[in-house]
Amino acid sequence: MSEPYDAPAIVTFARELQAWRNDAGLNKKQLADALGFTDSYVGQVELCKNIPSEEFAEALDTYFKTNGLFERLRTRILETRHYSVIPPGFPAYLKHEVRSDAIRNFSPNLVPGLLQSRGYAQTVLGANQVPEIVEQLLHERLKRQEIFNRDMPPRTWFLMDEAVLRRVVGSREVMREQLSHIMEFSERPTNMVHIVPLSVGFHDGLGGMFTILGFEDGTSVAYTESGGEGVLFTEPSRIAKHLVRYDLVRGYVLDVTESRALIRTVMEEL
Repeated sequence: MSEPYDAPAIVTFARELQAWRNDAGLNKKQLADALGFTDSYVGQVELCKNIPSEEFAEALDTYFKTNGLFERLRTRILETRHYSVIPPGFPAYLKHEVRSDAIRNFSPNLVPGLLQSRGYAQTVLGANQVPEIVEQLLHERLKRQEIFNRDMPPRTWFLMDEAVLRRVVGSREVMREQLSHIMEFSERPTNMVHIVPLSVGFHDGLGGMFTILGFEDGTSVAYTESGGEGVLFTEPSRIAKHLVRYDLVRGYVLDVTESRALIRTVMEEL
């Protein structure tokens, strides 16, 4: 990696490696020569720019006689590695999402995570990721949708650009399944799905996706994500700006019946 990982387990492994090496009075090259690795590899692991291999962890445990410390740390890296690909700000957002009373979302490019079918989500999450991470991310994304099965599910308003419907993600079969999933979701009385038609042209939502969560006590938070970076807003002034932006986008949407008709049309075209 050109930039270091910031996952706690990876950082802990790197710090332990540096501490044991320094205590032994070894520089990186000396340790690398003793273990049969390159000094650049040792440096990458210490800088959190590479994930330690099983062979490297075993070699460290054998050399330093740690009773399996580095292998346990590596196991923890594998168990939590998927957290390193989650956008900053998103874990904090999830703590709010699970207790939300109202959800307002606009998505200009992709179906929002809370509405994604298994096949669609697997395609999105699988981009440039190893299989074991994808499975964990997929499990957690689909688990988020359990909030709609609560006795008192949140009221929802999902706005999507028509481009979201027409962009084939995965395959035509995956998209038909995804659009069918959205149709089924929209038939529930607490859920509203609206589409901004392509004929609108430019509108205020095209700058990126955002979500506004409302709570029973009347407070709200807002979350936006772009380029792999997520930001959670709790300041009333920032939340108000996103509410205005949401209302501006909502002014262009088709009504519920027209939105369902458009979704059905795109499904038939697939």
